[in-house]
Amino acid sequence: MGIRSVGGKAKVVGTVMGISGAMLLTFYKGAEIKIWKTRIDLLKHYQSNGHGVFHLTSSHSNHALGCLLAVGNCFLYALWLIIQAKMSTTYPCPYSSTALMCLMASIQASVYALCMEKDWSQWKLGWNIRLLTAAYAGIVVAGIMITLVIWCVRLKGPLFVSIFSPLTLVGVAVAGSICLNENLHLGSILGASLIVCGLYVVLWGKNAEIKKMSQLIPLKSTSTEAKTTELVISSPTNDNCKNGSNVQNCNCNDLLEKEEK
Repeated sequence: MGIRSVGGKAKVVGTVMGISGAMLLTFYKGAEIKIWKTRIDLLKHYQSNGHGVFHLTSSHSNHALGCLLAVGNCFLYALWLIIQAKMSTTYPCPYSSTALMCLMASIQASVYALCMEKDWSQWKLGWNIRLLTAAYAGIVVAGIMITLVIWCVRLKGPLFVSIFSPLTLVGVAVAGSICLNENLHLGSILGASLIVCGLYVVLWGKNAEIKKMSQLIPLKSTSTEAKTTELVISSPTNDNCKNGSNVQNCNCNDLLEKEEK
């Protein structure tokens, strides 16, 4: 982490700000703020006729299990970023890597869905929000997003990518207000502002570390160059070869060829 340096302190402070903004956006609402009103609700049809898209229950055990799975998802995603950083050095191919991961994930998801969903009518896709959800999750999330994440991890490292994760909550709040007719609240604005400020602080600290490392690399190279010693090996002259002084079994042509090489 480099906590003693200015860049390391900025990364820690920015991370705390991002997490605090995410918690503020999630748990605190406050006064309602009307910035825009689109009157678009993609789920209105399903809510009005009683056919909900999601089967949700409010039991206490499901909430506890959901929290555990969410925490596990955060830890595994962080571990996945670190693995991608290590793997990209030996296998820098984001497209084939994404294809392999999507293939394995589709097999796992299909097996899980077959075990959990017994109603075959739920597997039908029509020209509705369910088809849009499946297409968006497959094309944008699984295809484009994972490829960009792997590409960014290879160029900038896992910290640069992970710090953008709280920013997704801001996108969710904006998309919900535009497409699902949800209202923005004071907590959403304050949390989004804190997330953006934390993101800027972390990126500033990361940039400071990169500049410091770039200044140290030339110093190391010059110090190693100063320690190198030049060895000059001179071959015997032609006169010495002819006279045979201090040279045994001397072959002038061989010596000249070696010197040229």
